[in-house]
Amino acid sequence: MFAFKRLSRSVPSVFRHRMTCGTGAAVPPRLVLGIETSCDETGAAVMDETGKILGESLHSQKEVHLKAGGIIPTVAQNLHRENICRVVQEALEKSGVAPCELSAVATTVKPGLALSLGVGLQFSLSFVKLHQKPFIPIHHMEAHALTVRMFQLVEFPFLVLLVSGGHSLLALARGVDDFVLLGQHLDEAPGDTLDKVARRLSLVKHPKCFSLSGGQAIELLAKEGDRLKFKFRSPMGQHYDCNFSFAGLRTQVTMAINKKEMEEGIQQGQLLSCVQDIAAATQHAVASHIAKRTFRAILFCKAKGLLPSSNPTLVVSGGVASNEYIRETLRIVTDTTGLRFLCPPLQFCTDNGVMIAWNGIERLKCGKGIVSHSQEVSYEPKALLGRDISAEVRGAAIKIPPLKLKTKS
Repeated sequence: MFAFKRLSRSVPSVFRHRMTCGTGAAVPPRLVLGIETSCDETGAAVMDETGKILGESLHSQKEVHLKAGGIIPTVAQNLHRENICRVVQEALEKSGVAPCELSAVATTVKPGLALSLGVGLQFSLSFVKLHQKPFIPIHHMEAHALTVRMFQLVEFPFLVLLVSGGHSLLALARGVDDFVLLGQHLDEAPGDTLDKVARRLSLVKHPKCFSLSGGQAIELLAKEGDRLKFKFRSPMGQHYDCNFSFAGLRTQVTMAINKKEMEEGIQQGQLLSCVQDIAAATQHAVASHIAKRTFRAILFCKAKGLLPSSNPTLVVSGGVASNEYIRETLRIVTDTTGLRFLCPPLQFCTDNGVMIAWNGIERLKCGKGIVSHSQEVSYEPKALLGRDISAEVRGAAIKIPPLKLKTKS
């Protein structure tokens, strides 16, 4: 059980008196506490309704899972339990906001790792019951989609591409809680593919990569490689839809690694001499697949009149959006189709409490999805973002024209 009362008592004396919340003061701006535990980051942030970040805290589990060779759900759960009280307390202390001053608490409840989601939801429900605050359940991918609106004026509707270690999808954002799903990953997500290729290449043993995640290691080494040395096929070339598939690509890469290990006479776990080239070719194949599906999504939306004629926008977010090569490849698509390309600042592309707090602010301002502190809420490890029209996209069978992508990493 979490020590919530201890959280309140430990608030610094410089603002402890504010916890009485007297009635004589002027009405302050509404404040939201956001909590994120969908996977391997324990995040919390306090934000006001203008989007100003008053205080935030983040505990990353990256190093633990990097050593383990992948995310182990029970380990992630235990680390969330160990850190969530401290992370929330730090965010509140940095903000100078007492729990009773909050207008609501927003927490990720879907989708994600079940054991991780459960920790955040249990904490939050106990917190809102203790402090008698409204609760705002948050869809993790909705939060990623809306994060850019913290920094730039982006009117609905806009096209959004979300790519991360656990997800990849294309959707039309028509409102704060109104999304139309055009396509999603059918097997593994791009970030997961890059991580698995990095593990198969044993990049953690590379002197430049020992402290990097798999995707970061691939991106770094790809800058020194020649992607033309390996020709990996872009997946699903004959499927005219906006879904993603990366498992087959990973099989191609694994077969190439096996062949090179035999040629160089080394065992699995040793570094190949051509790791830079394999990294470059893998990254290009992932970027190419993402770009082609996004190109089709844009053409579909234009054909159906789903995007505004003035200043249509593609928003890209999620952890994989921090990959510079993938972003530049997508800019080729938007330049070709006349869309504005927007991406949140890189530190807000990955999971954090700020994006959850902002999603809570968005919902609070329009009065949608807010529930009582006494209402029961469940988490959902698997949850679509909005209404799925991927079958309609497939039925349109839109063929994309040739797209001249980058020839160097």
